[in-house]
Amino acid sequence: MATTMEMLEELQHRAHQDPELKEALLATREEDDPLGAFCRKCRELGYEIYEMELVNAGEEFYAEIKRSTNGGGENSPLLDGQNDAYELFFAALEQEPIDG
Repeated sequence: MATTMEMLEELQHRAHQDPELKEALLATREEDDPLGAFCRKCRELGYEIYEMELVNAGEEFYAEIKRSTNGGGENSPLLDGQNDAYELFFAALEQEPIDG
């Protein structure tokens, strides 16, 4: 079973290949509940992503980075904003894909 981060990566790749999908995902940010709308759209597309899983995925990823840097101690660099998988997904989606 794919992790939330893996599903987001796959979805991002699909969206870069499909302009209509990309626009549909970007449009979820205009909803009253953007996070909920995004997760519903993910599930419609076959990705079992729920709000708390998305929040936790970013926090877990951030924790892994912290642990890998100087043992995660006090000297670990500050990575402000790096634990928001939702925002990182959209930031990457708005960029042109590197692999063409």
